[in-house]
Order: sequence, then structure tokens, then C-alpha cells
Amino acid sequence: MKKIISTTNAPAAIGPYSQAVAINDIIYTSGVIPINPEDGSLVTGDIKEQAERVLKNLSALLESCGTSLDKVIKTTVFIKNMDDFAALNEVYAKYFTKDFPARSCVEVARLPKDVLVEIEAIAEL
Repeated sequence: MKKIISTTNAPAAIGPYSQAVAINDIIYTSGVIPINPEDGSLVTGDIKEQAERVLKNLSALLESCGTSLDKVIKTTVFIKNMDDFAALNEVYAKYFTKDFPARSCVEVARLPKDVLVEIEAIAEL
């Protein structure tokens, strides 16, 4: 059965979509961008600063679902500039330290609110 996930610990959806959806024992998150969930402000700065906020938000979203980054099966990373790939990996490696999830990383022309990075995940409960 499908269950819609909503939490104030991660940024609210900015459109007609859910923060995450659970089906059976799998969580599918929407893309997470660098918004401070406490006040809704956009985190500006370089790719490292934005990736840090994104991964904190993703972690909080997964925790609200009853899971964690350790249970992530797959991520999809969207970045504005592939030249930021190495810097992104530095931050990503602080959050995913072993038994790494599968991952795709693609450069895109534009992201919501003109951020530099957006990450979505699939995780098990």
C-alpha cells in the first residue's frame, strides 16, 4: 500500500508532489534541494555548502520515514556543472561512508530555484 510521507524536518514540497512515498518496505524521495527547513531560506554558496544542506535534508527526510542514509539503495544526483563533481564527492563521502548506494550523476541545464545540486534517493526501511 502506498503511504505519503510529509515532515517539517525537511523542506516542504514546492509543487504538487510529496516529499517521499513509501511502498511496502521501500522509500522513494523526491529531489531535495538546499533549503533550510527551519525558515525556508535558500542556502547559497558553493557546491560544497549546498550539497551539505541537501544531504542533511535528505537524512532528516529519511529519518522521518523510519530509515536512514545507511539504508539508501540508490541516489540520483543532479548538478548544474560537472566541474563540481569532485567537490560534490567530498561532501557525499562524509554522508555515505561504506556499502555505498548505486548512484547516477547528471549535469542539468537548470534546477529549481537555480540551485547547484539536487539529490533524490531510494531506500529500504
